[in-house]
Amino acid sequence: MALCGELEFHDARRDLLLNPSLIVEVLSDSTEAYDRGGKFALYRRLPSLREYLLVAWDRVSVELYTRGDDGRWLLSVHEALDETVMLPSIGCELAVAEVYDRVDLLPGR
Repeated sequence: MALCGELEFHDARRDLLLNPSLIVEVLSDSTEAYDRGGKFALYRRLPSLREYLLVAWDRVSVELYTRGDDGRWLLSVHEALDETVMLPSIGCELAVAEVYDRVDLLPGR
């Protein structure tokens, strides 16, 4: 997670952030369906959330969901190592090649 501004926590335990700007999930076989479905549905309720980034563990695939000014979510998919993902909510550019640096991918993926 990343945010710009003051941290807002759910309670004194300070383990549940209420105002992230960006959430990143690394997908796995056991969690991918939930990350894309139920979890994203919960995250969409956070007014502060501007971007939701899903990273595949087994192939080059970075999916960015961006909330527009009208509240709609736009998907952009990045499947090449020479691509760059723009993350305006935190003023950052993410090189896909850096995400997969030192990751042993299966041949052809």
